Amino acid sequence: MTSPLRIACVGEALIELIAPSLPGEARLNIAGDTLNAAIYLRRALPEPHRIHFVTALGTDRMSDQMIDFMQAEGVETGGIERREGLRPGLYSISNAPSGERSFGYWRENSAARRMFQTGATCDFSALDGFDVIYMSAISLAILPAPVRASLLEWIAQRRQDGVRFAFDSNYRPTLWEDLETARHTVARAWALCDIALPSVDDEIALFGGGEADVLARFHAYADCKGALKRGQNGPVAINDDGDSAANFPAAEGVVDTTAAGDSFSGGFLGAYLQHGFVADAMAQGHDFATAVVKHPGAIVPRVLWDQLFKRP
Repeated sequence: MTSPLRIACVGEALIELIAPSLPGEARLNIAGDTLNAAIYLRRALPEPHRIHFVTALGTDRMSDQMIDFMQAEGVETGGIERREGLRPGLYSISNAPSGERSFGYWRENSAARRMFQTGATCDFSALDGFDVIYMSAISLAILPAPVRASLLEWIAQRRQDGVRFAFDSNYRPTLWEDLETARHTVARAWALCDIALPSVDDEIALFGGGEADVLARFHAYADCKGALKRGQNGPVAINDDGDSAANFPAAEGVVDTTAAGDSFSGGFLGAYLQHGFVADAMAQGHDFATAVVKHPGAIVPRVLWDQLFKRP
């Protein structure tokens, strides 16, 4: 077994409001791309590896409940800043009669947008002491431009000390100032990362071209390995030839694709950080994603998850 790892998953935890089809049926959940990944990474990695979620929340009761939820999932919360007078962001999901989902967001004043900021300076001490730092383009997009630039420079310095950086695209155009800013920032993150977990649709939306162009671009990042997520077509290895015979059948009985990519990332990281084999990591990531899309919501209940993966 590898030495125990301390892993920081950085991003925004949101209140998820499931809009009712009938009056009085609204439901509240906890959501967020890197939080979802952190939970599935926790399920993938045995003790004594430690998974921490790093964000900022308010001092309100809902923020307390979000922390309780993370801790119940085995995710550590000591790196969460509490910001007086601020609250978590919120988003809603509603379904049209056709089944098409639509989203509304209220996150402009969320506490997470203030993380790492102390007055006019940046403070990244919440990320000190970790072996691996994982984040997504959403994690960067919600930060002010000077803070995100400083964060990437800080990561570049820590990589020289052996810290590994894992990154997931998750491109959301409305979170960015403009396409060029998003493209420049995400390209900078890919140039730094050790473990790459892009989605083909995100990469094409950001940089154009097709799947072959995406893989060719990542081939230029010689220091990173990972997987290109392609939805029902299954993943393709990045800078690794060990999966040439891999077969990833599409999931059957899909109920909800929420967190499919996030669960893949958690499963992939859990296997890769233990053993270093991309092919095995892709297989576990695909198994996780296939299980998640057969159940409603981002997080499959733990009891059911343990039954699916035959854990005592």
